[in-house]
Amino acid sequence: MVNCIMVQGTSSNAGKSLLVAALCRIYKNRGYKVAPFKSQNMSLNSYTTKENGEIGIAQMLQAEAAMIEPSIHMNPVLLKPKGEFTSNVIIQGKSIGDMNFYEYQHKYHDEALNAIKESFNKLTEEYDIIVIEGAGSPAEINMRKEDIANMEIAHMADADVILVADIEMGGVFAAIAGTYVLLDDYDRSRLKATVINKFRGDYDILKPGLDRIEEITGEPIIGVLPYDYSLRLPEEDSASLTTHIFNEDKDITIGVIRLPKIANFTDIDPFEFEDDVGVKMIGINDEIGDVDTIIIPGTRNSTDDLKALKESGLSDKIIEKSKEIPIVGICGGMQILGNYIFDDDKKESSVGTIEGLELLDITSKFEKTEKLVTQSEFVVPSEDRLVGITRDIFKNIQGEKVKGYEIHEGTTELNESYLVAPLFEVVKGNGNNSLGLYDGACSNNVFGTYMHGVFHNYNFRREFLNYLREKKGLEKKYGEDPYETKKDYSLNKIAEIVEENLDMSVIDKILFKK
Repeated sequence: MVNCIMVQGTSSNAGKSLLVAALCRIYKNRGYKVAPFKSQNMSLNSYTTKENGEIGIAQMLQAEAAMIEPSIHMNPVLLKPKGEFTSNVIIQGKSIGDMNFYEYQHKYHDEALNAIKESFNKLTEEYDIIVIEGAGSPAEINMRKEDIANMEIAHMADADVILVADIEMGGVFAAIAGTYVLLDDYDRSRLKATVINKFRGDYDILKPGLDRIEEITGEPIIGVLPYDYSLRLPEEDSASLTTHIFNEDKDITIGVIRLPKIANFTDIDPFEFEDDVGVKMIGINDEIGDVDTIIIPGTRNSTDDLKALKESGLSDKIIEKSKEIPIVGICGGMQILGNYIFDDDKKESSVGTIEGLELLDITSKFEKTEKLVTQSEFVVPSEDRLVGITRDIFKNIQGEKVKGYEIHEGTTELNESYLVAPLFEVVKGNGNNSLGLYDGACSNNVFGTYMHGVFHNYNFRREFLNYLREKKGLEKKYGEDPYETKKDYSLNKIAEIVEENLDMSVIDKILFKK
């Protein structure tokens, strides 16, 4: 018999995802087979699983915490916001189209719920413990009837609930009490304990409030989790980019264009783990400033973001910078760097066909085809196949395999000229076109790829950074991958923090129904 526990929050970003990851690692370390589960997620950052389907990046991280392969069944419903109250709806890894909230809730609610039940049942056949994450708050009483993310799932899984409250935003006691009060008796019966997260102050000052909340709710507060600045893990929400802190004292500065509809920005995460690298987010109306390279990341709407770059004048500044420093485009960012994005049928947006930055001699097209989602493996070609700075950057890793994943609509073709060459040869995946021959493009100081996670490949990232270091007269760096090392450190650290600060005996009782 599978044992289940659910983590819900008083709000979004309360700390549900990290507590689920911590519990996955804790019970994995105790010898159990553990899986994360989030019935419905809304995220701009997704990951491609072994089934070539999309799930939220948090479930990928939680699967890593449990030391298992991520699966579409860990996040059977994913909503990827596209703007104007519309999301791309992904059920069990596959897109079923773009729709507004009303259409989704009224036409696809039952289909989504059936997929959730099917995926949950598949996990119960394979694992001893399932740690379930809720979404937002369970006290959204205006939408209780349509709920397929919180209490409805707790009842379905026969899982009792730990409620997480974020003290950082203020009003934590009201949020906890309000959640309990707003739930009816049936739903409230699932709430068994509360955790306060992101605490930075004096515990003795907090204590009277904790005692009073336990009187009001009738359930224990099983601990207070401190805010730990050393933790560095992928984020799901672009709101995290607004609080991003740029360290100007680093030797190397990576400029990242914060597109209005930025997506899959976890592509830049590995740079944050490099001791001598600072990441500078550049808004659409910001000055670029003194940077050593510019990355244009993925976007959920290439034509809209390209139009915004042009209207703000930032496109001209990027073009000017390309004469001095490398410019890199990932997925939609690569499309933006080309000559044109053809969208005559306005599949991508109402913008239609638009001229690109013309930094790569490529053309992209949006046609009435399914979104491509696949895990990929590419090879860095021989030196004579590369053009421009890529010959210098990647000369030491010719034949090196890089692994990642593709999530994109549209295809890209290299124009027949000596100005541009493919960046990679395709071993597995799709690349620029359906023939699966090549991916990406390089020319002069510019290169791009459809592969998300390309900089998660340590040797590829190392050679790119060493090129930048060498240009500035700095010493090259080698050794272990700081990203993988520090990410695993963070997963172990959050598990330690939870075990040290929460009453695990209560969690055991909730989980195993002792």
